[in-house]
Amino acid sequence: MSNIHNTKEQAPSGDDRRQFIKWLSASPLLTLPAADLAFAQNFVKRADPAVWPAELPNDLITDPKDAVNVFDFEPVAYKNVPHAHFGYMASGVDDEVTLRANRSSFQKFPLRPRRMRDVSEIDMSVKLFGTKWKTPIIIAPTGGNKAYDPEGEIAVARAAKARGHLNILSAAGASTIEDVISARGGEVWFQLYATSSLDVAKSVVRRVERAGCPVLEVTIDRNGGRNQETFQRLKRMDPRTCSACHIDGPGSIKERPNYDGIDISKMKSGQSANMTWDFVKQMRDTTKMKIILKGILTEEDALLCLKYGVDGVHVSNHGGRSEDTGRGAIECLPEIAKAINKRVPILFDSGIRRGSDIFKALTLGADAVCVGRPYLWGLGAFGQPGVERVLTLLQEELSGTMKQMGTASIADIRPEMVYRS
Repeated sequence: MSNIHNTKEQAPSGDDRRQFIKWLSASPLLTLPAADLAFAQNFVKRADPAVWPAELPNDLITDPKDAVNVFDFEPVAYKNVPHAHFGYMASGVDDEVTLRANRSSFQKFPLRPRRMRDVSEIDMSVKLFGTKWKTPIIIAPTGGNKAYDPEGEIAVARAAKARGHLNILSAAGASTIEDVISARGGEVWFQLYATSSLDVAKSVVRRVERAGCPVLEVTIDRNGGRNQETFQRLKRMDPRTCSACHIDGPGSIKERPNYDGIDISKMKSGQSANMTWDFVKQMRDTTKMKIILKGILTEEDALLCLKYGVDGVHVSNHGGRSEDTGRGAIECLPEIAKAINKRVPILFDSGIRRGSDIFKALTLGADAVCVGRPYLWGLGAFGQPGVERVLTLLQEELSGTMKQMGTASIADIRPEMVYRS
């Protein structure tokens, strides 16, 4: 059950306080002014994933430059963004076990640093389908970015341009592929929700290919409805009426501009419960774009990707938003990397919050990682500058991790640099 009704985080126990005071007695914090010392004594690290109460912490940042990590943006976004919109983004499904596992599972893979290596210069560049990117950090496809900031996907694309990141636009986006490519000023990939209609999917694919997209990413883990309890609870706190903005209901395909002009009259559902491996062949016959399947979590399906000629595999559990398996996405990565054996690129997402998370994913077999919720926190908190700062923090942390691990380039990251249970 969701903990959203909690109004405060659990207070530290007496033992916790005693340990803190013991540590404090030898700490340089004792030299701080009284007000700062009081803050340090009262500071409680927020849960991850956060529990969303009615009360907010009183130490919110007021400028993106003040953020010391990506988590600093989340409560600001919660304050700025309408409750229903924030709840939709923050939700997992059911008990949200998978949502939590996406974070806690990273702790199962401690790192093994190597020493005495020249890491004075760090090269984080990667190459994907012939294009060189300055960083392995990709902006994941997320729907309806205008729910968090009026400029939505356009602000995100401009941030991607400013920081040199690959940007993947969602078919559920609130901006057209043409406008996003223009704002990005370069290569943009497109993520497709296939719907129940093959004809609708083909029409969308033809449109994005005409716009200049080189890569099509097909999401394959949205086969039905989902029980988003956090969304439902936060929506009750939102005084607005959904129908005032969402005439055809929240998430209606009629609100997705990349489907404009496409006949959807025979489409039975926005989900793709009827999708089979034949869909890959149908896309091959429709487009020359590279095809990636997003939502692969098992060795068996990874091998089928190779059998059906997929150009890339995206390991993802949709950020814990599709099914509540209880398994973190990072736990699925090793078996898929073993099955793929470097024959096609592997992307990874779900739970990335730190540079060390990125490093672990690369060590376990990913060629690049996608980041979702953190840049939406930045977008909801401060718009484009917030997105840019989130990307900067992740790059700085990754660079620092690479130096400490003795890896001057992405190519130097080796499988033996992580413990595996």
